[in-house]
Amino acid sequence: MINNLPPKCIESNKICDLPLSACRTSSTITSKKAWLLCLTFGSIPFLFPALWNGFAIVFFDTGGYLDRVMEMTIYPGRSFLYGFFLWLTSFGWWFFWGPIIVTSFLCLWVIHLALRCHKIPAGPFATAISCLGLSLLTGISWYTSQLMPDILVPIVILALWLLSFSWKNLHVFERVGLFATASLGLMSHNSCLALGIGLIPTLFILRVVIYRKSRLISTYILPPIVVVAASLALIPMVNLALSGKITYSTGGPVFLFGRFVQAGLAQQWLADNCPVAGMRLCALQKRLPKTADEFLWSKNSPFQDLGAWTENTGNSEFQEVVLESIKDYPDEVLWTSFQATFEQFMMVKTGDGLDNYQDYTRMVFARLSPEIADSFKSANQQHQKITQKLFDTLNIVHIPVAYLSVLGLLVVVGWGLREKRHDFVGLALYVFIALLGNAFICGALSSPFDRYQSRLIWLATLVVGMAAVCRWHHPVKHH
Repeated sequence: MINNLPPKCIESNKICDLPLSACRTSSTITSKKAWLLCLTFGSIPFLFPALWNGFAIVFFDTGGYLDRVMEMTIYPGRSFLYGFFLWLTSFGWWFFWGPIIVTSFLCLWVIHLALRCHKIPAGPFATAISCLGLSLLTGISWYTSQLMPDILVPIVILALWLLSFSWKNLHVFERVGLFATASLGLMSHNSCLALGIGLIPTLFILRVVIYRKSRLISTYILPPIVVVAASLALIPMVNLALSGKITYSTGGPVFLFGRFVQAGLAQQWLADNCPVAGMRLCALQKRLPKTADEFLWSKNSPFQDLGAWTENTGNSEFQEVVLESIKDYPDEVLWTSFQATFEQFMMVKTGDGLDNYQDYTRMVFARLSPEIADSFKSANQQHQKITQKLFDTLNIVHIPVAYLSVLGLLVVVGWGLREKRHDFVGLALYVFIALLGNAFICGALSSPFDRYQSRLIWLATLVVGMAAVCRWHHPVKHH
């Protein structure tokens, strides 16, 4: 703080000629200006894809989130609460830069807290440089610039870690902010909620192990438990208010059935057991496609014949086939689950699906105000200027950095054990387990896609970079 004071406030041996209150006021003003610059220049790299595009980046699912608020309904895989977040931060569908600015600030903020709580340089300059580095080396900016809840998944992972392992280092308003941010992410998508539930026992185990190694590290398991429990309670309450039904999602069996279609297990069970009384799938089994994506979204899929995502869809049939397949082919289910998890773990390409036409989202934006609709239509993405060639170029850097970062997590664990930096041991293991858990939830319980893993792979890069800076600065060891 002394270095930030004006010259008259600094004399030999820190003797101040001006009143102490004046020195403190000047320092506070300087600090506020520095952080204002940090928010500006630290968030610009996160917003660069949207700035180049001329509008926030959209995905096929984006329109579904907007529809939830417009129609005041629930829909499989499309959270009303995330739709409400978009509505609120866009000031009622008026300013779609709002949601991505907010998520960029949230991302910058949790990165700053992670640096600070692990005793890494975390001032305005260091935070801004960290954000710039992540934007250049990883695909993070394509998620902070996007009207999708994907970026909230890694933010939730960091928030739960900070609430558990850095509780004492957080101010009250920071704790409240992390509670609110984590709750938003957990309630924005069921895959994030499932991952959050799985991370609670992970935090507990790491707490026990690390406490035995270093009693100087204080950990708290209750705060993350409260966040996850509150989210679990609020989601069905919101859905009850909207639909009159207490539910989390009506599409779980369908997504899992899609994964079984891609693995060939659904086709095998239907071939072995049909006809089955009352099961419409038997008559449609020869039309089942080879991939989950085709089954769920193709206009010619038999899923459309069964009502698709309406209440008339054959959820009970899908659930029955899944359960019976697990019972009849346990080895195949286990092996294909492992394969899907491994495949998902390795799929880290940036840009998955962003070069598509996004026809449904186009239709939704066409229903908004003429000014917003025109701004949306004039963006580069809507003129097919976001191409696979662009992402192929970016992935020349992003893919090797992702793989090296995952391997780097294991190196950080070894370094942390040797240097007795058990906080880094815990963080590296925590992020590695989160990556594995995400791969299982998205790969084995749904279907592997690059965006599911690439949206949070930057966490590994962040942790490895933090450990490198820590090693370079030779901080005080934890004993």
